[in-house]
Amino acid sequence: MDRSVSEDNAELSGRKPWFRLPAVQALLMQCVALLIVLLIIVAVFFVTGFKLSFIDAVLIQGACAAALSRWRQLASWWLPMQFIFPPALLAAWMLHLPSGIYLFAFLIFLAVYWTTFRTQVPFYPSNPVVWTAVAGLLPQSRTIRFIDIGSGFGGLVLHLARLRGESKVIGIELAPLPWAASRVRAAFRRSAGTFIRGDYDHLDLGDFDVVFGYLSPAAMPALWNKACAEMRPGTLLLSYEFAIPGVQSQITNILTPNGAILYGWNM
Repeated sequence: MDRSVSEDNAELSGRKPWFRLPAVQALLMQCVALLIVLLIIVAVFFVTGFKLSFIDAVLIQGACAAALSRWRQLASWWLPMQFIFPPALLAAWMLHLPSGIYLFAFLIFLAVYWTTFRTQVPFYPSNPVVWTAVAGLLPQSRTIRFIDIGSGFGGLVLHLARLRGESKVIGIELAPLPWAASRVRAAFRRSAGTFIRGDYDHLDLGDFDVVFGYLSPAAMPALWNKACAEMRPGTLLLSYEFAIPGVQSQITNILTPNGAILYGWNM
């Protein structure tokens, strides 16, 4: 397949090519910022004879990376992250902790967040208030097939499986640690809820009557495209906190004092 065609298809589906993912761009910005800092250090030394301190260089790199991220129009939260990243690395290095601690922390974060860099969906746990609101929106007069895409540690699925024993309640999660924890919780509670490990993008949403997601703003356009292509008339798409850009929701429930909203679209 022609590369340009492949990239166009990725754009239409809402999925970005890997080299255009924000995490990859952020890493590239740090690399470019490092080169800029090295040039600044050399230039300052040859012009003035002054040697920049290590801390000065680290702060300059953070500032350059943040500026480059703004230039590349990354989301606003990347700017402080880019600035803090080099000083945080320096602070971690100065602690002189055993290397095994860093490996252990990396493996834990990998197990929880897994492919967040690709999906742009971090771990967002929902809460019992949301579970109750979702349960109230489910069709009451018939059995249904419900799926929570990005089910995390399984709280919503376990709750609904207990309330709607006659229905099929499924959670799908890509990260291995939350998925494994969900399976253990379901077994311990003898729940009828089912948990599968995988990417919801590989599912046919047409198999379900209600689809719920607590994802991220970056994932919503692709979810909407997939829902429009696959979900049947009369089914329901729910999203906690994140709306679909440019698409009016038919259901809007404000759940918490901080204004978090449960959105719903009748397909």
